[in-house]
Amino acid sequence: MKVIGLTGGIACGKSRVSFYLGKLGAGIVDADAVSHELSAPHKPLWEAYRENFGAEVFGESGELDRNALAQLVFNDEAARIKLNNLAHPIIQDECLRRLQALREAETKVAVFDVPLLYEAGWDKYADETWVVFAPPEVQLARLMARDKIDVGLAKARIEAQGDLTVKCRRADVVIDNGGEWYLTKKQLKAAWRNVGHEGLHT
Repeated sequence: MKVIGLTGGIACGKSRVSFYLGKLGAGIVDADAVSHELSAPHKPLWEAYRENFGAEVFGESGELDRNALAQLVFNDEAARIKLNNLAHPIIQDECLRRLQALREAETKVAVFDVPLLYEAGWDKYADETWVVFAPPEVQLARLMARDKIDVGLAKARIEAQGDLTVKCRRADVVIDNGGEWYLTKKQLKAAWRNVGHEGLHT
């Protein structure tokens, strides 16, 4: 099985790209989705957050308050490092288990969709890496519209993710998703053919 490590900048359209690759026939392991599943009440991440961050990141019903958690780590570097040290091993173990399940099912190509693919060092689990890119002005406009935030907060969130051009330089494939979707699909189909598989759906 060939593993494509997929990453990109915030609001660049990585999730849409991942979904489309799934339509082309790839098996998908989405680290964000795994994180959400493991954060459900009494799941491993939920337990870890409860023990280490206390009630302040939980709602009255006991559900994880993702906005409160994000705000906590966004403003506190030590808390962010602590969060990553807690969460990454738990998420990584489950993601690798799912990749192995795809391998055992004789899946030809798997997409390992990870926002912090390089930062977490998880690119070592991929045979090649793809980065979804959009020009800064497009990325900023999309983020403001998507999250309904002002320009200052949007810029801060983008800057917190590091330099996207550095990721692009490290990538085997860069998908420019700054324009119309049909142009992105053309790139994805070409890249998919280079992996050695024709699309199931186009």
